[in-house]
Amino acid sequence: MAMNKLKKWFSDEEEVNTMSEEEYYNVSEEEALKEADKTGNKMILLEPRAYSESQQIADHLKNRNSVVVNLKRVTSAQAKRIIDFLSGCVYSIGGTMQKIGVGIYLCTPKNVNIQGKITDETESKEKKNNNDDEIDW
Repeated sequence: MAMNKLKKWFSDEEEVNTMSEEEYYNVSEEEALKEADKTGNKMILLEPRAYSESQQIADHLKNRNSVVVNLKRVTSAQAKRIIDFLSGCVYSIGGTMQKIGVGIYLCTPKNVNIQGKITDETESKEKKNNNDDEIDW
């Protein structure tokens, strides 16, 4: 009898999504938003005006949503505190944090892979200056 229960438990296969490519790309915006709510695949854009709003950003990350944070509306002292807080949050959930512009950061949870890198103007200037010192053979 126990064996029958085990067979039943392991014989149930997960439902496989057999949606065609055409159906996949022709989903209404409403259906896509419902699916994003279920799976946590949102991209949230935030411009905090105070350090107290950093907990809201952390909550979005805990819900497995990516967050782009624009720190241009806070003082440099507050921006530093927010970055420190978010760095700890991102580390604790196994995510990543990447600077994508002056005062703009991309924070992602573990379930999001980021490909590519955006270089900063200061980085590209430093590389150009270093390349001037090299001798072309």
